Amino acid sequence: MNPFRHPSRGRLGPMHRLAVLAIAAGLAGCASTAVNDNYAQVQAMTRQSVGSEVKWLTNDDVRREAQADTDRLLSKPLSADDAVRIALAYSPSLQAMLYESAAEAAETSQSTRLPNPVFAFERLVRNEAGMREIEIGRVLSFSVLDLLLLPSRLRVADYRYQATRLTLASNVVQSATDARQAWVNAVASQQVLQYAEQVKATADAGAELARRMQAVGNFSKLQRAREQAFSADAVAQLARARQAARASRETLVRALGLNDTQASALTLPERLPDLPAAPKDEAVVAQASLDERLDVRMARASLEFTAREQGLTRVTSFVNGLELGIVHNSETGRPPQKGYNLELPLPIFDFGDAGRSRSQATYMVALNRTAQLAVVARSQVREGYAAYRTAYDLSRHYRDEIVPLRKTIAEENVLRYNGMLIGVFELLADSREQISSVMQAIEAQRDFWLADAALQATLIGKPVGGPALEASSSSSAAPAH
Repeated sequence: MNPFRHPSRGRLGPMHRLAVLAIAAGLAGCASTAVNDNYAQVQAMTRQSVGSEVKWLTNDDVRREAQADTDRLLSKPLSADDAVRIALAYSPSLQAMLYESAAEAAETSQSTRLPNPVFAFERLVRNEAGMREIEIGRVLSFSVLDLLLLPSRLRVADYRYQATRLTLASNVVQSATDARQAWVNAVASQQVLQYAEQVKATADAGAELARRMQAVGNFSKLQRAREQAFSADAVAQLARARQAARASRETLVRALGLNDTQASALTLPERLPDLPAAPKDEAVVAQASLDERLDVRMARASLEFTAREQGLTRVTSFVNGLELGIVHNSETGRPPQKGYNLELPLPIFDFGDAGRSRSQATYMVALNRTAQLAVVARSQVREGYAAYRTAYDLSRHYRDEIVPLRKTIAEENVLRYNGMLIGVFELLADSREQISSVMQAIEAQRDFWLADAALQATLIGKPVGGPALEASSSSSAAPAH
């Protein structure tokens, strides 16, 4: 028998074989442990950064408990924190992310296991001079190189575990931010709708009064047309506000993953939360450690992994295979044959220089991208804080200056109207201006809470788009003119 019939495999001795089997048995039980460890670490990371726990619905009892908890939260006006809680504990999209992460962790655990040994058996029969001879060959093969590179594979698996955790944590932060911003938009749109209805009521009253006054000859056709035009504009504005409120509510429903029954039970507060007494200090925000950002941690882990892989590439570029096999042959009428074979590729055509050059270039790519990410991260924090502070100052300006002034003007005009110094249309026009200012104040307050959520996401390492501050003042001011 040819002892090299299976040259692509190698085999270890009896003592080494026992060690290999022990390692394989230990690795076989690591899959579920790795999945649970990943989930536990992601849960701790998001609890610290988002302030709410991620729940993994792995059985029917946990699912029923999550649904009951969601129904309980929906039985009252939903707060922003409760919206985030539902998104992280009930949303099917987040559950899909958790199961995807579990699948990746299981695949990573699979990659750390040594390949199964291969047993080869052959039976040959020879008939010669009336004699029947039987030759039996047995080969148990195992890859020596896989065993030698096991520490490196474990390091690769550790990096993949870390990457899976950071990616999942980033997705959780994104889900929490989406839920919070969707809640802000839904509540603000509901407030704007309420004031749009007031604008419509005021416009209808003005149009009806103008019609009656023209009927008795106290109003010109031009004056009546102006009032009717404003009423028509108010109708269009109200339709837009209703659609915006409906769309923002459905966006919130999707972010929370609510079914039809839960969506119909969803109620929102009548107004957004008040502004905080003082904005966050810029120095405190600037001193936030960038080491805690998820994207920075991921980049540094990638850089460290690339550096280790570069050292491994220097070895495998010369030796990329080492196979050891022990052979036992038996033949009729002859003593059994025992021996071993060793297979080692010779670097004649490929010296590994291209692989080493690629490894060096890959490391420099990771190094420079990590450095650039640090620059981008600091810039994003500064930009996010600028948007946050601008939104805070604008909202406070509306609250402390513009709305009180409009209220004072309205009160003074009521006194003047009662004293017959101004007419009813002047009073109505002033009411329109006051309502328009309140709508702009609501939008400014909405922009602040959106910017606040965006800044929190930026500090964690998942930047999101902030509000378009320049668009707020023009959208609701149009019907007032």
